[in-house]
Amino acid sequence: MKISKVTPMTMGTEWRNITFVKVETDEGLVGIADSRIINRTEAVIGYLKEAVPRYVLGSDPFNVEQLVNRMYLEDYGRAGELVMTGIALIEMACWDIMGKALGQPVYRLLGGAVRDKIKAYANGWYTVERTPEEFHAAARRVVERGYQALKFDPFGAGFYEMDRAEKVKVIGLVEAVRDAVGPEAEILIEMHGRFNPVTAIEFARLLAPFQPSWLEEPVPPENTAALKKVADAVAPLGIPIATGERVHTLFEYRELFELQAADIIQTDITHFGGILNTKKVAAWANNYYMLMAPHNVGGPVSTAAALHLDASTTNFKIQEYFNDFAEAFVKEAATGLPEVVDGYFALPQGPGFGLTLNEDVIEAHPQRTSLHFNLYAEDWQRRQVKDK
Repeated sequence: MKISKVTPMTMGTEWRNITFVKVETDEGLVGIADSRIINRTEAVIGYLKEAVPRYVLGSDPFNVEQLVNRMYLEDYGRAGELVMTGIALIEMACWDIMGKALGQPVYRLLGGAVRDKIKAYANGWYTVERTPEEFHAAARRVVERGYQALKFDPFGAGFYEMDRAEKVKVIGLVEAVRDAVGPEAEILIEMHGRFNPVTAIEFARLLAPFQPSWLEEPVPPENTAALKKVADAVAPLGIPIATGERVHTLFEYRELFELQAADIIQTDITHFGGILNTKKVAAWANNYYMLMAPHNVGGPVSTAAALHLDASTTNFKIQEYFNDFAEAFVKEAATGLPEVVDGYFALPQGPGFGLTLNEDVIEAHPQRTSLHFNLYAEDWQRRQVKDK
């Protein structure tokens, strides 16, 4: 079996473009993948335009180790987010093909299931005004939908530090969410790499009474020593530090693991070269007793890929999910994904990822070519981005 054709397709939504790829083989089997590439959609498509004829066409989709290694190594330049996203799109589609060829769900090919359901947390639910009343009402809607965990960034457009009035506002927002969801639901605090270490530590102490289940990316991702400073200060509070969505290669994890600068890694399969690379880093993290909570802000196929990894990974913690709080057509672009029920996904069913691509839906919502999602703009949490 050989790969004979690769077709990228991009679907536009309110605040993100989701790029799908369809990988066809000479035996008629087709694999699919998707990724949300923040603000760099055309760059990844451009990379695929060069890389597909060079490495992918004519390759055996079962040889993902060889394929990923060639795409990573043989272009010589250092691989980062763009290259690792392009590689991941091809690699994930190959796993879908393998599962279909063997008549097995992908998690069976990754060692089999170690759990019978997969815990999820909601994101993208707080597209409201930054007031305690609005956050409280939105959080109530999440738990009423059955979720037992939810994540949010209460910090507005903050960067490095915040004035006293803004700090008080943040505390009020977190207090409102905790009141809305009750003492048993998990709240996860997203910091988006906004702060310098001293501010991140201060917020950890201010928010500790609300018992967050983690603080995510408290400082920018480039400086592991700064992250270690935060982790050491926060450890006595019993709040885990999570990070990893902007780590794109296995090599970049070395220092983080050696310093034990985090408790939970949040590798994004779609920006990390695919499923097998992410499986490897999860196993490596397990040696440091770290948990895996894959980052996921893509469409239904990237969610399915994450669920297959989650099902087969012993140190998995919880899975991020946006699409219950997005446009309905996002879920319709590829059908067959289990729904979140009482806070959990069931194991995926069917061969491969178990999904059916709906190209008509993708075509009906074309790429937004001038979309710019800016996490440092006022009211970014509304996720209502205007084309420029």
